[in-house]
Amino acid sequence: MFFSSSLFPFPVFIMIQRKKTKQIYIGEVAVGGDAPISVQSMCNTDTRDVIATVTQIRGLEEAGCELIRVAVPDMAAAEAIGSIRQQISIPLIADIHFDSRLAVAALEYGAQAIRINPGNLGGPDKLARVVDAARMHRAPIRVGVNSGSIEKKLLEKYGYPTPENTRSLIESALTNVAALEKLGFVDIKISIKSSDTLTTIAGYRELSRRTDYPLHIGVTEAGGLIPGTVKSSVALGILLFEGIGDTFRISLTRDPVEEIRVGFELLRCLRIRERGPEMISCPTCGRTRIDLFSMAEEIERVLQTMKSNLKVAVMGCVVNGPGEAREADIGIAGGHGAGIIFKKGELFKKLPEDELLPVFLDELRKMDEDACRDKE
Repeated sequence: MFFSSSLFPFPVFIMIQRKKTKQIYIGEVAVGGDAPISVQSMCNTDTRDVIATVTQIRGLEEAGCELIRVAVPDMAAAEAIGSIRQQISIPLIADIHFDSRLAVAALEYGAQAIRINPGNLGGPDKLARVVDAARMHRAPIRVGVNSGSIEKKLLEKYGYPTPENTRSLIESALTNVAALEKLGFVDIKISIKSSDTLTTIAGYRELSRRTDYPLHIGVTEAGGLIPGTVKSSVALGILLFEGIGDTFRISLTRDPVEEIRVGFELLRCLRIRERGPEMISCPTCGRTRIDLFSMAEEIERVLQTMKSNLKVAVMGCVVNGPGEAREADIGIAGGHGAGIIFKKGELFKKLPEDELLPVFLDELRKMDEDACRDKE
């Protein structure tokens, strides 16, 4: 992705060359091919609790989530899919383990895709019933293999997956894909997740070389907000920069809305996709005399609901803030019990601290509405 020569002694950035994969559709969302890389999440609610699950999904939709997955541990959860789907607008994916009946039921109740490990559904006959149901309902299947769910015989043959040896992970996925292909089913995407960052990178690199199916990339069991964000951003950032990956989830032990926020920021940093305003903010220092942490958190929360491409700055110091954020469309800079709102580095209003945030948010919302209106 970089090159150097005698004419260019320093590395020169090359545009990301994304691998062209087969395209599938989950509901109306295209995955693979030339479709945008989609950001998805998974509910942490009890799927049988329809109200809680729908409430969480609507919050995820507002944050930009494009595909949502729910766990289906029993028949009551499968039945709940029908009610859930009626109340949401993004495609719904059912996550199934071990029980082929749950996969069939989830599809019958309206799941628009399923995630399974074909090898643990109880044999060829049961897998065939799942494939028949998926074909009937035009629902893709994600072959999902994790380091912790690899078949024993493959572990004995190739060993546990490591960055130097991902063979068992790759062979597990491709063997299960072959089982679907044998049944004439090719509406497939694949994931091979590990909790180890380097194993994830090495595994997906090899898988990308060996298949043209769309890839769902991610680090499983990544951890809480800080470690999970770091591990996922390193692994997925490298893969996406190399053109690998068609959809992804940032897995965090956290409110799943945070997964969407991190996901879109990752795409923005790589200049792959932009959704909503970009916020820059200073880390604060001894000159800060305002509660900038709370202010930045509230502004960031509001920005998640916006769709324009405004650049927003949140700075702690009126001395350097506007200058450091001169390219921002709108910004806020704190002082001692007061602060200023600036646009394009120029003073717009000076206000006491208790009025600063409400006025700023009002102005921000107006600018977002104007920007979105201009796009139409």
